[in-house]
Amino acid sequence: MSITSVLKFVSAVGLVVFFLFLIPPVIGFFYREDVFIYALSMFSLFIINLSVFLILKNNPMHLGIKESIVSVNFIWILLGIGGAIPLVLYSKIDPAGAFFEAISGFTTTGASVYTDVEILPKSILFHRSLMHWIGGIGIIVMGVGLLPLINPSGSLSLFKAESTGISIDKITPKIKDTAKRIWGVYILFTVVNFALLMLFGMNWFDAINHAFATISTGGFSTKNSSIGAFSDGVIWTTTFFMVISGINFLAHIRFFSGEKFAFNTEEIKWYIVLIVLLSIVMAVEHNHTSQDSLYYSLMHASFTVATLASTTGFASLDYEKWGQFAMMIAIVSMLMSANAGSTAGGIKIIRYILFFKNIGLEIKRSIQPDVITSIFVDGKQIKSSIINSIFGFFALFILTAFLTTMYLFARGFDFLTAFSTSIAMLGNIGPGLNLTGPSQNYAFFSWYDKMVLSFVMIIGRLECYTVFMMLGRTFWKKF
Repeated sequence: MSITSVLKFVSAVGLVVFFLFLIPPVIGFFYREDVFIYALSMFSLFIINLSVFLILKNNPMHLGIKESIVSVNFIWILLGIGGAIPLVLYSKIDPAGAFFEAISGFTTTGASVYTDVEILPKSILFHRSLMHWIGGIGIIVMGVGLLPLINPSGSLSLFKAESTGISIDKITPKIKDTAKRIWGVYILFTVVNFALLMLFGMNWFDAINHAFATISTGGFSTKNSSIGAFSDGVIWTTTFFMVISGINFLAHIRFFSGEKFAFNTEEIKWYIVLIVLLSIVMAVEHNHTSQDSLYYSLMHASFTVATLASTTGFASLDYEKWGQFAMMIAIVSMLMSANAGSTAGGIKIIRYILFFKNIGLEIKRSIQPDVITSIFVDGKQIKSSIINSIFGFFALFILTAFLTTMYLFARGFDFLTAFSTSIAMLGNIGPGLNLTGPSQNYAFFSWYDKMVLSFVMIIGRLECYTVFMMLGRTFWKKF
């Protein structure tokens, strides 16, 4: 394995990230906060990464599968540490809690250890949202798209190591150009969301923070009551942008390139249908069992389903107070997830589609053993290797969720809290149920619980394989 290639790429990405992290001190200076140590610490990290990069500048870079997987894992841990430093310096939080918050930010999980975010300095609030925005587009997409030093084969390896889906697709022949187009759409959505939030009554600071957290499907808010602190217009706007951020960004690129039927895919159609169906069912049930109007029920039901399905993690109200039925819908939405190739975490709908199609195929084969059939999605035949990888992913996801649930249960937490928290962490969703519900936070966990949950978030963000591959001897011997 080429250690110099790993260090060169990690330092290059670090250069971009810690340069962007000089923006929060500027925000703090604007609000007359004492941000000297903050700026100094981020500038120091920038200089360290610059020094490593310059030392290795003339070294040839080779990023094969092994180097890419090691780089991706290494980057997420180092950025968690770097992102935690300002939180330790400028808020009353322990290092484990700060690391948890930073990893939650970068993985766009949105789970917080802060009980009162409204007392935090503006610079720290912006820092949290910026971690979302950087992590949402994908650390590697950012690196490949902005740094011309990456060769095409290395770019593909990096995409494979951090991709959120069943296969790698490209709009342009070069992955670097595809990454740049993804960046363009990502920035466009952020700007439009920001403008609409201001139009519906948010001030510029709240609007930029919530735009960052929405388009990245992150969930950090500047208010203790999250989106519930704002107007109906803000709630509907955020619902819309959470939904479209959960759609494959390659479909957005195709649409803006003039492809009329870019969204006419099985995964996108199922995603939209399920969100609409679950929202209507939750709204009608709540309207029937409460004194709330149908409009109020539909608005908050739609928001709740969208925030959980897109793994954003905002809250407009405490849906646990709506009763057991609402909690059931919430669990279904959490497990449902969004599209591959989006900023959302979770299992992804395309995997469910292939999972159930394969079950149907096996049932057909058991009835007609001689029949020769294949699985098709959007008219394309799916390779058996992809089907096998999906079943492998489900096995790893279930195993990780089970072990996390059993760990939390053994630590003394009730089963609903343990189970929902494991799904919320592994799916990068944010809120769970009961003790980690939408009106709660993660501050009550011990420092070692926070560290365990932090690594579960990384496993979920990297979709299991990228992390677990490093634990086997075969990985280190074969490549």
